[in-house]
Amino acid sequence: MRRLIPIVLLAQLVLQRAALCEERHQQVTIDDPFIELHTGPGRGYPVFYIAERGEQIQLLKEKTDWYKVHVERGKEGWVYRDQLKTTLNLDGEPFNVPGVDFADYAKRRWESGIMYGSFGGADAISAYGSFNLTQNLAAELWLTQVLGPYSDATVVSVDLVHIMFPEWRVTPFFTLGTGSIHTVPKATLVATIDRTDPLAHVGFGVRTYITRRFIFRAEYKTYVVFTSRNDNEEIREWKAGLSFFF
Repeated sequence: MRRLIPIVLLAQLVLQRAALCEERHQQVTIDDPFIELHTGPGRGYPVFYIAERGEQIQLLKEKTDWYKVHVERGKEGWVYRDQLKTTLNLDGEPFNVPGVDFADYAKRRWESGIMYGSFGGADAISAYGSFNLTQNLAAELWLTQVLGPYSDATVVSVDLVHIMFPEWRVTPFFTLGTGSIHTVPKATLVATIDRTDPLAHVGFGVRTYITRRFIFRAEYKTYVVFTSRNDNEEIREWKAGLSFFF
């Protein structure tokens, strides 16, 4: 269980950073004829107030593509991001709406995520960090904890990822990597020996830009473990999870 601690801590850091909502206290002036205020952050929430041209609004906080605002007449509600694109700063200049969109995703450099799946039929939890060398090529560092019925294992690997169409919201990718696996048998009746073996893998997957900084990723890999025994071992792995970029 101690090997799970780094992965759990990294997972908490990823989720906490991805879930942060930066508070905004920027004041802007409405330049469109009106802006609709919703009771909640979504189109399914009803419009309860109309703020008119010339009114000043204050941005309180952000949630996905919606902003909670305070208007001069004391009303507070939620405004869709696109409606803020035509507002003005107090100096009369166009307001640059804060937030992250697909254009930022296409220019990302760093990425991190957590994934869950199966490694040779055993439960596997993975965490990774990635750096984009180019738009089509990324280098990744992986740490995977495998929890099996007869043995546990820790896999560390360095991967090279080729992203086929980085300008697409949904794009396939291919991966090639190498690393090592440390296996700890659970047998108690006879003495067992922990072992560490080198490995290599190839794989493919798909990634989907969801919204803001979030990415859904799923992949399949085939590992070859170069054991000290006569036969090498082949292991298949699949996993899926959420990532965020920064």
